[in-house]
Amino acid sequence: MSHITLIRHGQANSHAQTEDDYDRLSPLGQQQAAWLGTYLRDTHSHHTRLYSGTLRRHQQTAAAMDMGMDCHEDPRLNEIEYFTMSQALEAEHGISAPREPADFVHHFPKVLGAWQDGIIEGAPETFSDFETRIRDVMAEIGSGDGPALVVTSGAVIAMSMRLHLGLDIPAMCNVSLSIMNASMHRLHPIGGMWSPVMFNAVPHLEHPERHHAQTHV
Repeated sequence: MSHITLIRHGQANSHAQTEDDYDRLSPLGQQQAAWLGTYLRDTHSHHTRLYSGTLRRHQQTAAAMDMGMDCHEDPRLNEIEYFTMSQALEAEHGISAPREPADFVHHFPKVLGAWQDGIIEGAPETFSDFETRIRDVMAEIGSGDGPALVVTSGAVIAMSMRLHLGLDIPAMCNVSLSIMNASMHRLHPIGGMWSPVMFNAVPHLEHPERHHAQTHV
């Protein structure tokens, strides 16, 4: 087993209302990813493998990091379709989708709770299927040779923490909402089991001149 460092993509289009419109890095998101890559190179961080989801914001983040290795893309590392499920929840149950980024904090737990309960008929996958694909891809990456960098999204990272810490939906939502753009989260094999040893680390954004870049949305 080799340790896995999960990386959330850089800031995307936070004012989007659709999956496609959200799926692109903002100029700040590009910079966050570039700073992260520079930090990893300057500190001689040892990673022999690089993975990402197939979403555009994942690809753009991996490219901006410029780690000098091929990126293996895997759709199992893709984010949940929050906007699709949000719109379905509104159409099917009258729960209004958020109109402003600040409303997302209160709406996201409602979506995940309804999704887990199986009452969103328009969901593109079941909650169980999402859980299974994250478990499977993490096990597959973890069984490979050498430490791995994995560029993905917030809910994927939160699900990874749920699987290894036994989090319920409210706790998983709290974890997901706290995850910063271009942050690092590490799973390390201890006693044959995966243990979270790093969460929400942004050393590349700790300089006072970069505090503005510590974003969540």
